[in-house]
Amino acid sequence: MSLPEPWLRGTHPHPHPILRAVLHSFEQVREDLAHHTAGLTAEQTWSAYGTVAPLGYQLRHMAGSVDRLTTYAAGEALTELQLAEGSLEAVPGASLPELLQRVEEALERSAAQLQALDLNDLAAPRFVGRQRLPTTLGGLLLHLAEHTQRHLGEAIITAKLARA
Repeated sequence: MSLPEPWLRGTHPHPHPILRAVLHSFEQVREDLAHHTAGLTAEQTWSAYGTVAPLGYQLRHMAGSVDRLTTYAAGEALTELQLAEGSLEAVPGASLPELLQRVEEALERSAAQLQALDLNDLAAPRFVGRQRLPTTLGGLLLHLAEHTQRHLGEAIITAKLARA
């Protein structure tokens, strides 16, 4: 019998329910990527299928967006390096193990940074992008979880297409 999804296992005892949901989302990403990408080749990692972006792009974007959204949640602006990396997400080249490692490192860094935040005021103002679009800490945390899951779904579909 397979285990239930992470959010049903009670695996993260963090007392804050929003952060606990984000951490469960990250755990789901790890498990699903390991399952759905196992054995894929470099060609499959970087092949596009119609208008579906390559798996390599999805993984790079997932790692980069986790990093960027976490930076915004911390109330900080993106660095020049973060901006430059965002423009290179679709450039082929990195191997599947390298890409999965980047996702893992981004999830680990994000979890540590988020756990260090004061989550008592989810309505605290935050700003996104060069235009400093307004949002809140709570909005960023929820978007971090759902955006990461959205790209996980795209990565799973792309991996399935690669195997077809």
